[in-house]
Amino acid sequence: MLTPLDIQNKEFNNSFRGYKESEVDSFLDEIIIDYEKLYKENIELKDKITLLNDHLKQYSNLEETLKNTLVVAQGTAEEVTTTAKQKADLIIMEAEEKSRRIIADAHDEVLKIQKEYESLKKEIYVFKTRFKSLIEAQLSTLEDYYSEIEQASNNEMGEDVENIEAINSEDTGKIENLEEKENTKDIDDMGA
Repeated sequence: MLTPLDIQNKEFNNSFRGYKESEVDSFLDEIIIDYEKLYKENIELKDKITLLNDHLKQYSNLEETLKNTLVVAQGTAEEVTTTAKQKADLIIMEAEEKSRRIIADAHDEVLKIQKEYESLKKEIYVFKTRFKSLIEAQLSTLEDYYSEIEQASNNEMGEDVENIEAINSEDTGKIENLEEKENTKDIDDMGA
């Protein structure tokens, strides 16, 4: 490509029938000025193109980086979402299992308390029955004892005190034997 300096330094040979030298020089000077402007503008435009291409490459690289970052971010977001969902499902499963265990334990505890209640009701009934029997036996023994004393005092007012003591000691022995039998029976029933 010709430079403005090449045009300026160009020399033509003189010929007999040539153009007027001053007009050619004047025209060449105009051409040099215009060509120099175009040449400088062309260099500037090439520099701009180079600069713009560099910027374009940077933007392309930036775009590629952003695309890669976006892909990674999407993958990470999906992974985080999946992990969060899995954790949530696991927490829900654990909570449901724990609630089932709590309900089962509570149900077992209710059954245990009901059995204890029934057992206590039976023990109370047995105790009442035994106590009632014991009291009735004691009352019966006392009634027998007092009726024997009345009969003895009515029939034998004249007998001496030794006979009364003999009866008393005999009745006391009966009462003691009866109490021992009742106590043994109560102890045996409690063990049953």
